[in-house]
Amino acid sequence: MISKLLIANRGEIACRIIRTAREMGIATVAVYSDADAKALHVRSADEAVHIGPSPAAESYLVGEKIIAAAKETGAEAIHPGYGFLSENAGFAQAVIDAGLIWVGPKPSSIDAMGLKDAAKKLMRDAGVPVTPGYEGEDQSVERLKKEADAIGYPVLIKAVAGGGGKGMRKVDHAEDFEASLESCRREAKASFSNDEVLLEKWITSPRHIEVQVFGDSHGNVVHLFERDCSLQRRHQKVIEEAPAPGMDEATREDICAAAVRAAKAVDYEGAGTIEFIADASEGLRADRIFFMEMNTRLQVEHPVTEEITGVDLVEWQLRVASGEPIPLKQEELGIDGWAIEARLYAEDPAKGFLPSTGRLEYLGLPNFRSRVEAGVEQGSEVSPFYDPMIAKIVCKGADRDDAIAKLREATANTNVWPVRQNAWFLVRLLELEEFKSGQMTTGTIGEHIEELTEEPKLGKSTLALRARDHLYENQFGDDLARLEGIGGFRLNADRKESIRLLVSGEAVEVTPHDGWDEPLPSGGVGTFQIGDLVFENGAAFRVQPYRHDAGGAASAADGAILAPMPGKVIAVDVAEGDAVTAGQRLMVLEAMKMEHALTAPFDGTVTELSASEGGQVQVEAVLAVVEPSE
Repeated sequence: MISKLLIANRGEIACRIIRTAREMGIATVAVYSDADAKALHVRSADEAVHIGPSPAAESYLVGEKIIAAAKETGAEAIHPGYGFLSENAGFAQAVIDAGLIWVGPKPSSIDAMGLKDAAKKLMRDAGVPVTPGYEGEDQSVERLKKEADAIGYPVLIKAVAGGGGKGMRKVDHAEDFEASLESCRREAKASFSNDEVLLEKWITSPRHIEVQVFGDSHGNVVHLFERDCSLQRRHQKVIEEAPAPGMDEATREDICAAAVRAAKAVDYEGAGTIEFIADASEGLRADRIFFMEMNTRLQVEHPVTEEITGVDLVEWQLRVASGEPIPLKQEELGIDGWAIEARLYAEDPAKGFLPSTGRLEYLGLPNFRSRVEAGVEQGSEVSPFYDPMIAKIVCKGADRDDAIAKLREATANTNVWPVRQNAWFLVRLLELEEFKSGQMTTGTIGEHIEELTEEPKLGKSTLALRARDHLYENQFGDDLARLEGIGGFRLNADRKESIRLLVSGEAVEVTPHDGWDEPLPSGGVGTFQIGDLVFENGAAFRVQPYRHDAGGAASAADGAILAPMPGKVIAVDVAEGDAVTAGQRLMVLEAMKMEHALTAPFDGTVTELSASEGGQVQVEAVLAVVEPSE
């Protein structure tokens, strides 16, 4: 058995591997970049080695540095996790050539499945059903156009070296083919240094079904059943579950047997996933499920398989890499219950899923009836250099409805500030009728994107409760007379009179007695308050009293210029007292390597200016206030 393991990764997967290694008595070595010097995986490992600057291309993607770190610390083996170098056959071979153990498949297996066109040919020869299409060597526009016409529209153009949704274009009409091909090739060349493509028939009611497989060096290959990963946004998985809804035993047997044949065709060792696309227009049928690709590594969504099988896949990886056979035979594996996983990302769904960065000043992850895999903790920094995943939230239930209910409760009670995150978006996904009925497809999110991403609002009863709190807890200060000037509200006023609150920078009129008899949100969802922060249904709100200063000038409200995300002010174009016009640029904020111009909402005067060039700001910080012209 391996005695010391280096994890060539970061974040939640590094923490996940460290946990299992520790349980097995294996010492661990973490590697880290400048940005990750204080990261959780670094502090969790027994040792840690610095491997370079923050950009992944100068640290986590430099194989020589990782191998050197293993040699320096006396690690016997390297586990690549997923992403980064996990499917790099050249790196795998370099690890082996350095006399180290590679915790993964043989380089030849990675190579065999690395290019989609070659993999499809290999699978067809192995008796694995593949999507109708074209994978020929003739890459001329004329030949590709001819093949697309023969397949019939819509067709899908896919980069042969693609992944993560890049280098893919759906073409609905013949006249759009050449322009789509040019765009696809350009993206593929930039992303993978390879502009070759293949063509596939577009599946009209697509479900994404994948099968977990595992092989060892003794010739054994087993499957651990299927997962459904159909809820995707731009080909990126959002929610995954196991088993797949609507999968009957006969179809399961066929698809899992095909996955085992696929793994055996490349003499596979370790954990891998065979991904299929299913035409679910008439339910899941074996004759309408086609091979897409193989991921020659552990998958992000592997916890749902672990939950229904009771297997620790990382332990299996380490045992098989050490030369042991697979711990269980196929007949010893079975499905127990249902598991669903949601990916919690640092992004703002209401603003086009713009990534969010900054310090996690408050991080409240669910700790009841759920399994949480995270690589951050309260106080951690979400860096702009890497994938913006905060955590994976996994719930297991006796059946699908039970698992969904638990995950909805868990995501609704996920509280994060000030970094933007998608918990409220996940809650809405779990409430979609198509999902609850198991009728979702890979296009479901896109079809409902507007309703799913509408900016969340604080509930009426919660808002009224906060208004009463501000009054009766005297949060406006000891001088109760100041209440007289707030929206005309008086403590002995009519029940219909209102006060004004500032909710995440927006002035809102609230009648404190509204909703007095209404229940707060149900379904396991409560409101949670810390100071002026209120969390509800996975969303975060800052609720403050709306004030007027002694001179009567407006504070953060209708004319407030708020930071839309954490970032750096790189330009300030105005000064206090300046007259401005609607749409005039006031300043520029740099965040996630992009520049965001902040403009005047209307004609007026800059009465406050707290932003300064070069200053770092947090989300919703008041950068300036514009008072409207008379």
